[in-house]
Amino acid sequence: MPFNNSITKLFRVQYPIVQAGMIWASGWRLASAVSNAGALGLIGSGSMYPDVLREHIRKCKAATNKPFGVNVPLLYPHIDKHIQIIIDEGVKIVFTSAGNPKAWTGILKEKGITVVHVVSSSKFAAKSQDAGCDAVVAEGFEAGGHNGREETTTMVLIPAVRSAVTIPVIAAGGIATGRQMLAAMVLGADGVQIGSRFVCSKEASSHDNFKQAVLQSQEGDTMLSLKKVVPVRLLKNKFFDAVKNAEINGAGEDALKQILGRGRAKKGMFEGDLDEGELEIGQVSSIIKTIKPAAEIVHEIWNEFHSTLKSPLNNT
Repeated sequence: MPFNNSITKLFRVQYPIVQAGMIWASGWRLASAVSNAGALGLIGSGSMYPDVLREHIRKCKAATNKPFGVNVPLLYPHIDKHIQIIIDEGVKIVFTSAGNPKAWTGILKEKGITVVHVVSSSKFAAKSQDAGCDAVVAEGFEAGGHNGREETTTMVLIPAVRSAVTIPVIAAGGIATGRQMLAAMVLGADGVQIGSRFVCSKEASSHDNFKQAVLQSQEGDTMLSLKKVVPVRLLKNKFFDAVKNAEINGAGEDALKQILGRGRAKKGMFEGDLDEGELEIGQVSSIIKTIKPAAEIVHEIWNEFHSTLKSPLNNT
């Protein structure tokens, strides 16, 4: 059943659920499937060349008549070309991350685009509000991929951000179920952004080797790494161990960049090299045990949220 709050109104969706725009996982197939299911699907542009992004936007528009958006990591190259393509193709929703929200918010807002910025602290949430963002994603330390240096957990971050801003707050990090969604909203969130659960969807473009590794992961199998470069939560493997050993031996930023090299995330998540690839995933991977269609995941999360909301203490 539909839900009515600030997030569903802002994005014109049925459910206050956002599928994160993850690199090498969130193409047009996943975004359109999530949007068709009543949530908000995002295309992850961080792993796309400009012409590839244009292709995914056009295919997504052909696959759904529901709202969808594009996630744009501001630290990636081709950012100006990505923004222009988003404007030219008439995308109405943009999530920005990994950079200064002032950089592009004004330009996007002038074109009538709804802008949401991903933050890891209440300080940057306030800056995002000041920059004109329509909402913020407050992403806790549990999240996969690029992460905040503060290591603030979702349970601490959400109420802090809620107190710091008046715009809608979307919780992210460690959320894969309806119960977790309800917990985040009790803490002050207006909706949730979910990444890792959708990595293990049939429509995700992530390699099946990576999906299977996520299903087999246990508590403690992910850890924040590369903090001297750009902090990122990774599934432990041979590459992770190489970075960890280098850090223990005092490696600096340049040495770590050399170990990282180029295309490491593509090698792991898209090409399926589980030894030498960078495997970005959240702590919540330890409770993900199935690969399902994206629509089924959306409805499963929403139904559990709704049933727990009606009887939170007795629903077991």
